[in-house]
Amino acid sequence: MQEQVKNGDGIIELKGLTKRFGEIVVLNDISLTFEKGKTTVIIGPSGCGKTVLIKHIIVLLRPSSGEIYFHNQRIDNLDERELGKVRAQMGFLFQGGALFDSLTVYENILFPVKQHTQTKDTRKLDEIVKMKLAMVGMDGFQNYYPARLSGGQKKRVALARAVALNPEVILYDEPTTGLDPIRADIINELILKTQKELGVTSIVVTHDMNSAYKIGDRIIMLHNGKILIDGNAETFKNSTLPIVQGFIRGKVSEKDLKSLQVSFEDIKIDGIQ
Repeated sequence: MQEQVKNGDGIIELKGLTKRFGEIVVLNDISLTFEKGKTTVIIGPSGCGKTVLIKHIIVLLRPSSGEIYFHNQRIDNLDERELGKVRAQMGFLFQGGALFDSLTVYENILFPVKQHTQTKDTRKLDEIVKMKLAMVGMDGFQNYYPARLSGGQKKRVALARAVALNPEVILYDEPTTGLDPIRADIINELILKTQKELGVTSIVVTHDMNSAYKIGDRIIMLHNGKILIDGNAETFKNSTLPIVQGFIRGKVSEKDLKSLQVSFEDIKIDGIQ
């Protein structure tokens, strides 16, 4: 089942998106419209194409076939100069944060500002950094280097950097991975806060079902390069599909379980005791 987005509400649209790496088809003819101002969560097993999908949205990858639209403008065929204008309207929170180790927190946050604007006013730049850090509860860490920060702090600084240009869209790649439950929930609260206060459209890739249920207006599950199910939290909780229930409950399939039942006694290697 796929949710319908009303005409005029879509900010990003994928039409027949297919991505191949050699003979491997990672995304297979996916058509999706992302609703403006909403949070869409993309889930699915490792290797199903979640990160590949969001990298296409910001055109870090280009499709093998199909088209990508932002505000009804096709963007997958733009050159890098033209893409710069589009990317300035999108923030990307990479898995792990991807802060520049050689730059301070202050310099990390200003990196996209200096890439996409001509602002030279030091006072204005200071205000931007202070405001964005305050939003994620990290004001006062301007002169720290990433090595001094915890994993959760790095992700909060990375989120401050992602919103430095007041983007319309924020893409999150596994934002809670590697964090304990409390710090993961801080990130969830910040995603909700960012959506509410900035009115952004959020697209979140995650394995964390607690996070998906909390932040997602809409949840999409990918399987074998296609959309398996598309709906809200209740749609997933009530689904009778074994693949869906196995994933959200974290339960191994019978097929995978059988592959683990080979005894170590059955795989002895000659000459090794």
